[in-house]
This record gives sequence, structure tokens and C-alpha cells, in this order.
Amino acid sequence: MDFTQDKLERVLVVGVDLKNAKYDIDNSMDELEELVKAANGEVIERIIQKKDRIDATFYIGKGKAEEIKNYCYELDIDTVVFNDELSPAQIRNLENIIEKKIIDRTNLILDIFAKRATSKEGKLQVELAQLKYRLPRLIGLRDYLSREGGGIGTRGPGEMKLETDRRHILREIGNIEKQLDEIEKVREVKRKKRIDSNLPVVALVGYTNAGKSTLMNKILEYSEDFDEGKEVFVYDMLFATLDTTLRRGKLLNGQDFLITDTVGFVSKLPTHLIEAFKGTLEEVKYADLLLHIVDASNSDLDIQIKTTYDILKDLDVLDKPIVTVFNKIDIAEIDKLVYDSKFVDKKVFISAREGQNMDTLLKMIEENLPFEYRKVTMLIPYDKQNILSYILDNYNVEKISHKEEGTEVIVSLNSIDFTKYSDYTLE
Repeated sequence: MDFTQDKLERVLVVGVDLKNAKYDIDNSMDELEELVKAANGEVIERIIQKKDRIDATFYIGKGKAEEIKNYCYELDIDTVVFNDELSPAQIRNLENIIEKKIIDRTNLILDIFAKRATSKEGKLQVELAQLKYRLPRLIGLRDYLSREGGGIGTRGPGEMKLETDRRHILREIGNIEKQLDEIEKVREVKRKKRIDSNLPVVALVGYTNAGKSTLMNKILEYSEDFDEGKEVFVYDMLFATLDTTLRRGKLLNGQDFLITDTVGFVSKLPTHLIEAFKGTLEEVKYADLLLHIVDASNSDLDIQIKTTYDILKDLDVLDKPIVTVFNKIDIAEIDKLVYDSKFVDKKVFISAREGQNMDTLLKMIEENLPFEYRKVTMLIPYDKQNILSYILDNYNVEKISHKEEGTEVIVSLNSIDFTKYSDYTLE
């Protein structure tokens, strides 16, 4: 896998500091600069404007846009990157004044994903998100694509695709969605096989570059049948992992389990990207335990924890057991950690790189995984279809029949779900 550097673009980053903003502007801009770096850009200057509200025409004020134009020529800037998603009109208006390539945060993240994607599914998911993003922005994008001829924001669907008409792009979107549907069918078959195996599943979730892949490899090292050829790719970069990786591991008590790595999160993750990666992200729905990996050395960990929880809430998985794993304690000041305790219940402090406290983590996994199964008959009321859907999605039901009071199923539930749904089991 080759992540060699292209020629670095000289970038000026721009943000708006709004009153009552959800994010601290300095932290958000720091993250934006890291994203620019991941896209092979070099941040030359940072500009922040305080405003009561976003300007609908220019995002920033017109005077500030003219000021940025002067900065661009003084500092030999190639690209101006904005900290929020811009409307098509804002992009065109800013390009007309600044006369440089204009990239917003969404396009920047999509560009990084296009650069990182390696599997067929990953490439299709990114291309789908890019096409949906670019469709209403064709005029402005066409201008800078023809003028600049490449660089940040131009990876993925080629210039020729963007030069075709709207109907062609819509057909391309439809074609990609069909291909992803076929891939999802294959994933569903594999998912059913996993359910057949009765092996519990642990999913690693969390902010990008928190150390999920490093931790996955360290957990696998503790397995008796560890195979170095099954290690997952680890690189100190944002979004190094885009594809779901599934491996078989063994706990200290000898119990086998499955562990899966997922794409990392980031604040203001583009809606198009979440939609495109829905099939991949929904793998966490079928996990028995979530390990929320947090970079304990990051000064913004409280924001990162909240961002992860917001996405998990959107995926409707907050009812699952969650263990918060504070990673990188070898370089963190543990006594100075600040976070909202309502997002952290069960927790453990480790260093995946150094193997510190791994026994404690593995013990917590043992304690929170449902290894025991009990065969039961359930009667699920017709107004509780969400429960029936969950049972059908996550278990192999031996028998199903429809009664006057509801749907009766015979199924072997794990210990956690047996307790959770005890009100619907028959004696």
C-alpha cells in the first residue's frame, strides 16, 4: 500500500467563529489542518473571522474574502480550504473574488477517502459520496478543474465525468448503488454464517487515528493461533482504515470470538459519506460488544468522545454494551483527562503500542460478552416489531408462528438478550 507524497499544495485555511458554536474554533481548525496534511497539503496561513451567523453569499464577509485574495497572492497560495460545507453559490462567489481553488471541509474529507480507498467496495462508496456531493456543484467545480487540473479535491470521479450532463451522473449514481446492493447481499450471507457460528462479535469504534488497528493487532497477538499474516494495516494517518476488517481471536479463558475494525470518525463527518458507508458502518449493529477507542493523549478527547457517540446514536446502537478504552496512556497525562462522564461508563486505560494493561482489557471483554445461550420461546406483541426485527437479524430462529397476541418464535438467546427480553419469554 503506497501512500507516497505528491507535490504539496500551499493552503490557506479559513473558519468562522460563531457565537454559541458547538465546537471550539481553535480545536476545529487544528483538526482541519490535520485533514489538509492528510490530503498532501501544507497549511501556510490560518484565518478566523468572528461572526453572529454564516454569510449566505460568501460564508465569510465579502470584505474578508477580498482580504483573503490579497493573502493568496502575497503567500503564493494554491488552495483555500473552508472549515464547513459550502453551498454551490458560496463556492462560485468565493472563486469569483479570490480567484483560487476553493475547497470546503466536506470535499477535503471525501478527497482523503478517495486517496485511502483500496477495496472495490471502499472505492465505490467514496465515488458515490463524491458524485452526490459534486452533482449540485458542477459549475464551480468545472471551473477550477479545468483551470487547476488536479490536486486536493480532484481525486475520485474524473474530470470527464463531471463535464457530462446531470442525467449521466444520476445514471452513474444509480449504477454504483446497484453494485453496492450486490455487495451488501454477499455481506448478509457472511453475516448469517457468523450468526450460525455462535461466536460473539466485538467491534472497535472511535475517532480516526485513535489506535483501533494497533489495538486489534495487539489483541490478536494474545491469541494462541496468532498469524502475523492476519495483522491489519497500521499507519499514523487519518482514515488509514476504510474497510471493515474481521478477524478471529481468543480470550484469556480460551473462548473464541470475532473482532472487527471500522472506519474512523471525525467531527462534521459529511452526510453523503455516512450514507455511502452505511453498509460498512452498520456492521456495528451486529456486534455484541463495542470497544470505544479514545486517544487519551489528545487534548480534544471530550469532543471526540461526543462525536463518536453522536454517530453511534445515529446508527441506533447505544443500547449495546460499550467499554471505553483510553489508549496511548504511555504518552498521556491520565490525571489531567477531562471528559463528560455521561458518555463513559465502563472504562479501561491501556497502551496498545506498548501492550500495557492488555490483560485488564481482555478480562473486561470476557465479562461483557454473552458466551452462554439459552433456548427460549418468545411471544412478541405485534406493536413490538423492532424487537422481532432484532431477533430475526441477529439469531437463527428455529420456528416462527403468528398467534392472536403476537409473533411466537423459538430461538437460542445469548445471556445479555435473555435478560433484556425476559418480559417476552414464555415459561
